[in-house]
Amino acid sequence: MRIQAPTSDEPIASMPWDQFLGAGAGLALAFTLLWALLGREGRSSWADFAWAVAIGLCAALFCALSEGWTARRVAVAALGLFWAGRLAAHLGKRLSHEGEDGRYRAMAESLGTGYRTFMLGFFLLQALMAWLFSLPFFVLAQNAAAAFTGWEIAGLALWLLSLAGNNLADRQLAAWKADPAHRGKTCRQGLWAWSRHPNYFFEWLIWCAYPVMAVGTPALPWALATAALMFVMVRFVSGVPFTEQQALRSRGDDYRRYQESVSAFFPLPPKSAS
Repeated sequence: MRIQAPTSDEPIASMPWDQFLGAGAGLALAFTLLWALLGREGRSSWADFAWAVAIGLCAALFCALSEGWTARRVAVAALGLFWAGRLAAHLGKRLSHEGEDGRYRAMAESLGTGYRTFMLGFFLLQALMAWLFSLPFFVLAQNAAAAFTGWEIAGLALWLLSLAGNNLADRQLAAWKADPAHRGKTCRQGLWAWSRHPNYFFEWLIWCAYPVMAVGTPALPWALATAALMFVMVRFVSGVPFTEQQALRSRGDDYRRYQESVSAFFPLPPKSAS
């Protein structure tokens, strides 16, 4: 396989943005219909499942419609579908066994009768986020250069490493939870001794692989923006804050001690033994 720099000088403005905008409108409609079916207490968590599926479907659609190099389009679609399928399977299994996420139960209790109206806005926000996070697949698939670059191979390596880290964190947490003696206690083993949320860290790192793949192409700023948005979302909006609030409700002082000694996001040596 020949490795070279991209040869296409096609400006970003010539990309088929009408396809991307059309996908956004379709997602808004789809998530509004989902809200009518699921946007009530006890079923709202399925919005997360739908979010993952929507990104995978958008990745496949954009790659199918793109006029970029076929091998690249297939590879980009495979990355999007595999990521989405893995996350959707994980969420579907958890929802089937555990039911509504504690974050949504807490929102339902605090909002009361206004919960269903609030959830309409939430479902539309999920549609917006799915649309924005499908952007790397859209822009990467447009590259017509008929060879994979060294940056694309490096990005794939980072993607695979990040996925392996995410899987390892999930397995370590599942093994901890499987021991009845650990009920009500916080996992402090493996990656969880270095980061309170290694799963979120490696999830974000997956999205950092797309800017690496986009180096030297007009897709780079858009892929960087998406990676930055993912960091803000998981670290400050919907990931770490909500998870920590739920952990404090369920594990109290044990989790507060954990917060004092272990990094919130980036893996770092613990400050002290807990």
